[in-house]
Amino acid sequence: MSAADRAASRPQGPLSGVKVLDLTAVVVGPSCTLTLAEQGADVVKLEAPEGDLLRKLGGPAPSPDMSPKFIHFNRGKRSIAVDLKTPEGMAVLTRLAEQADVLVTNMRGGALDRLGITWEALRPRNPRLVFCVIAGFGKRGRYHDSPAYDTIIQGMSGFAAALGQVTGEPRYAPFVLCDHITGIIASQAITAALYAREKSGEGQAIEVPMYESMAHFVLTEHMFTRTFDPAGATGDPRVMNPDAKPIPTKDGYIALSANTDAQAFGFFEAIGRPELKDDPRFNSVVARFRNVDAYFTLRAEALRTRTTAEWAAEFRRREIPAMPFATIDGLLDDPHLWETGMLRREEHPTEGAMIGLGRPVSFSAAGPDELPLAPRLSADARSVLADAGYTEAELTALLGGPVLAPPGKG
Repeated sequence: MSAADRAASRPQGPLSGVKVLDLTAVVVGPSCTLTLAEQGADVVKLEAPEGDLLRKLGGPAPSPDMSPKFIHFNRGKRSIAVDLKTPEGMAVLTRLAEQADVLVTNMRGGALDRLGITWEALRPRNPRLVFCVIAGFGKRGRYHDSPAYDTIIQGMSGFAAALGQVTGEPRYAPFVLCDHITGIIASQAITAALYAREKSGEGQAIEVPMYESMAHFVLTEHMFTRTFDPAGATGDPRVMNPDAKPIPTKDGYIALSANTDAQAFGFFEAIGRPELKDDPRFNSVVARFRNVDAYFTLRAEALRTRTTAEWAAEFRRREIPAMPFATIDGLLDDPHLWETGMLRREEHPTEGAMIGLGRPVSFSAAGPDELPLAPRLSADARSVLADAGYTEAELTALLGGPVLAPPGKG
């Protein structure tokens, strides 16, 4: 697919017509701009000449700059690689920013200041610009401008400690979870700012700090009785319980959550223990919370007696929330994900046959999800610059010079 075809194939969506200048790398920023692209925005990914680190960091691929992670986080975007350390490169960025609705970056504040990529510098040129900085730490705190990656934030925010409370030692979740969550928070903040701009006509600056975002996430869940009592306990004991996990069955595991009285009482019927509905340990939501250890032990003992398929059918019949456990490999074999278009077989122009990911959210007014596949480095330089009004002579000079990386280099 040519760069022009890629640009023309962007899906319709609620953000159709919104131009996003994406100065992000690795995961936290690209997860934000992926969400915007999935919602119809035209996302131009402005990369350094060596390309986004995730091009190489995210696993092997047919081309050395097209890792699996990069491909999945950068669908629906156009790439241009510009050396921002040169005056000519900064002139390209400024021209693109003048025409953008949104600029997103996860560069550290000091680097932004040195390059002159700031809200204060760009606002006079484009007062409608929504300028979003995804930072490691908020600028009002002492950690501002300290380097941060997902593992740093997992360790600081209580995430690793929460897992350690269950597993016996602090550990990271096997996902770049803080990056994912912060990126989604940033995408929501951007759309809120775009909505505000519709009323005021003015853009604004947004700061989305990873640490504060994840501390908020953890404390909302686990501040628990410290909310009211300085000597109280943190950590929701129901969620922190070591038995809060997929439950073993006769031949595998099942994921079960019977929380309401109706669900719990149905569960007691299903396991042949209807008398437990009157047991003072289990006869209400509050009672089961206070006796969560006994409740989880009861579940574990009961479910070992039948197969996963038998329990799944039984719980479905009684409308008790439960589904078979799946491995990551198992997800790729789940017919539901293929039926909904979440998984699809695709042909990348340089990487060949691959399994692609669809848009998880659907909009009644948007049409089918047909996001262009992730681009090679600077593959869209000509179309991006042409859209910005560069003349053919200017294009020839830039594309033949050192400011722009040539398409496909990585």
